[in-house]
Amino acid sequence: MPELRKDPILGRWIIIAQERGKRPTDFLVEEFKVKGGFCPLCPGHEKTTPNEVLVYGREWGPSNSPGWKMRVVPNKYPALVIEGHLDKQGEGLYDRMNGIGAHEVIIETPNHHDRFSHLPAQEMLLTFKAYRDRIRDLSQDRRFNYVVVFKNFGQAAGASLEHSHSQLVALPILPRMVSSELDGSLSYYKYKDRCIFCDIIRQEIQQKLRLVCENSHFVTVTPFAPRSPFEMWILPREHNSSYVDQDEASLIALAEIFSETLRRLDGCIANVPYNFVLHTQPLRSGPLEHYHWHFEIVPKLTSIAGFEWGTGFYINPMPPEETCGYLRDVQL
Repeated sequence: MPELRKDPILGRWIIIAQERGKRPTDFLVEEFKVKGGFCPLCPGHEKTTPNEVLVYGREWGPSNSPGWKMRVVPNKYPALVIEGHLDKQGEGLYDRMNGIGAHEVIIETPNHHDRFSHLPAQEMLLTFKAYRDRIRDLSQDRRFNYVVVFKNFGQAAGASLEHSHSQLVALPILPRMVSSELDGSLSYYKYKDRCIFCDIIRQEIQQKLRLVCENSHFVTVTPFAPRSPFEMWILPREHNSSYVDQDEASLIALAEIFSETLRRLDGCIANVPYNFVLHTQPLRSGPLEHYHWHFEIVPKLTSIAGFEWGTGFYINPMPPEETCGYLRDVQL
């Protein structure tokens, strides 16, 4: 029988439609094909991108030249632009402002053929350091209230370039999803005087029903009410609301568990398109006792159609306990 599950943070309902039950091999995933041709993100083409704002690994040569291991550049076709003023205006009952923000591309490796999930943890570490350092720098701009970091892998997940990269967008307003997450976790904290994310971590470690993998600093779980098969969350064991507070040891452990998590996903469904998003506190908010930063990884295995748009419900054909079992069984 289908089951309705409620997300304890957002209050969002998910339908687990087991009658549509699938195995990992039942999902049709397009073959990962390298098309070739000119790539603006490859070494030697640095002059075709805007000037870099952060680089790691270049030991010789001037800025915007080869020899780097990880590079961050402004997006050539930004969703928001950094120059100008917000100029907030009202038009009757409507509100508007200028599209002020920052839109950057994190080039995760100089090798065009590398996939993020295949990078060694020590190379993946540079990307997570870049996220921290860019958020820290952008937080000094008082026009910005939040920085969203995300990766699209695969055409079905929205990737437009083959070269492994992720993106960062600084926003002058707080996204609705983040506000809802903050409100939901604050409501739980006021009722129980505990962080809901910390309680989720404790329960998942104890029950081991949805615990995919863990190390000394982090856990990976399949959430109780997942939007998609094989959705996973990576959470720090210790309470912390701000990603930018992470030190070197924490980021090393994050790279290690992220590498293992993505390799387990690859082991279940090769070439699966996915998105991952960093959830962290608003800029300059100070430590939050009720909130817990984390990453959410959502494979693109189901489609959003009329029912989902009309209700806000997601239909998932696989219970998270089942997908967790497949993920744990992958031999690395």
